[in-house]
Amino acid sequence: MEFIDYYKVLGITKSATSDEIKKAYRKLARKLHPDINPNDKEAQTKFQQLNEANEVLSNPEKRKKYDKYGKDWEKGEEYEKYKQQQERQYSNAGQQQSYSGGDFSGEDFSDYFSSMFGNQGGGGRRSQPKYRGQDIQASLQIDIKEAYTTHKKEFTVNGKSIRITVPAGIEDQQTIKISGYGGAGTNKGPNGDLYITFSILNTTAFKRVGNDLFYTQDLDLYTAVLGGEITISDFNQAKLKLKVAAGIQNGTKVRLKGKGFPIYKKDNQFGDLYVTYNIVIPTNLSEKETELFKDLAKSAKN
Repeated sequence: MEFIDYYKVLGITKSATSDEIKKAYRKLARKLHPDINPNDKEAQTKFQQLNEANEVLSNPEKRKKYDKYGKDWEKGEEYEKYKQQQERQYSNAGQQQSYSGGDFSGEDFSDYFSSMFGNQGGGGRRSQPKYRGQDIQASLQIDIKEAYTTHKKEFTVNGKSIRITVPAGIEDQQTIKISGYGGAGTNKGPNGDLYITFSILNTTAFKRVGNDLFYTQDLDLYTAVLGGEITISDFNQAKLKLKVAAGIQNGTKVRLKGKGFPIYKKDNQFGDLYVTYNIVIPTNLSEKETELFKDLAKSAKN
């Protein structure tokens, strides 16, 4: 099997931090997503490799094994057990020479591992190789109101009905992995995985940026000048009372801490809500209102 360098797939170095890995993945995921490249098989292959690379390198334990054993990182523990067994055998036999399995990575380790475990059973008979099933990429569109709460979602992939739990706070173009729901393995090999990329449709007046929400609230001229109190509804339709300072300026932004969007997989933690005031100038004034404004204008000049 050809060795795939996950660091090259993500375009990062081996010293990359977890934040750099996350940033690189999101940037490439948007570029290579199947919805953007529907008929590009090469892009789809790269997208699959990208998900595999992110799955391994974003997990500290998996990354550590990958750095040591390369593409055969999943067999690393089995190799370590084999090496310890050999050391015990040498020790029990009273051998003066110690056993050393050496350090392996990438294709070197793969070749050595195949030589140790390629032959199974008696008479040197080689067993049929097991092949992992193919990973499957799927897209799922949900409304932003659904993304606000943890909920169940049922859909069909390759004729199979799948029911999953979608955590509150999932982001647009975020990809999650469902282990074992990909293509079937060969010769009792493990199934592949299912990667679901979410597309969030926003049908509300709120703009979402990460975990924060942004909302524009109209404010009549009289309240802007004299001050007062207004009532707005947050994303969850809860009523919020806001005090407006006299003489507030158009475009003023206020922050409501903890009234934003749920933070992914963090219970009872939310982003913030930012409300921007848009002062509305009155139109179709009556004669009396017009005269009052004229008097105000004269007073301001004096």
